[in-house]
Amino acid sequence: MSPAVDRDSARDAAARELADPGYGAADDSVLVKVLNRLGEVVDDLGRSGGPGVVGLVALVLLALAVAVVVRRGVGPVARTRRRARPVFAGEDRSAADHRAAAEEALAAGRVADAVRERFRAVTRELEERGVLDARVQRTVDEVAAEAGRELPDRAADFHAAARVFDDVWYGGRPATAEGYRVVAALDERVSA
Repeated sequence: MSPAVDRDSARDAAARELADPGYGAADDSVLVKVLNRLGEVVDDLGRSGGPGVVGLVALVLLALAVAVVVRRGVGPVARTRRRARPVFAGEDRSAADHRAAAEEALAAGRVADAVRERFRAVTRELEERGVLDARVQRTVDEVAAEAGRELPDRAADFHAAARVFDDVWYGGRPATAEGYRVVAALDERVSA
């Protein structure tokens, strides 16, 4: 049987372990520092004989901090972070190339790939025509917002196509032929 480890020894061992560079920049996080400080306050209160009012407030704050962390990991904020991915990943293909890839994917039954390639065709078409500047790191939502400002009569169409893209690629929803038609119709309008 291993010897019992007291609280201070355990905290020191944990601090040494977490100081390992393998844990990255977690130490720099403001939230981590706040949570650590709250833990220390609760520990100090426990040693002093009881939580009292200050301890209860600290526990409530700790519970709120945990709720914020959980919410950021699974709620709308997390979904927003997942969406912020660029339309292009360093590709240098024409709008026609993306259209052809979309049609090929659709014919093969890969509707999600078809949606992605068709949205890329829309974006590249706008860049080729000078409506948008060519930029690799633009997200789908940025395309919709920027294109909507440049072509206000199509703003709703850009946002609808971006929503289809986001729902399929980042929202985990299945791609449908109807969704593909929304993106393809926009592409046809833009390229006409």
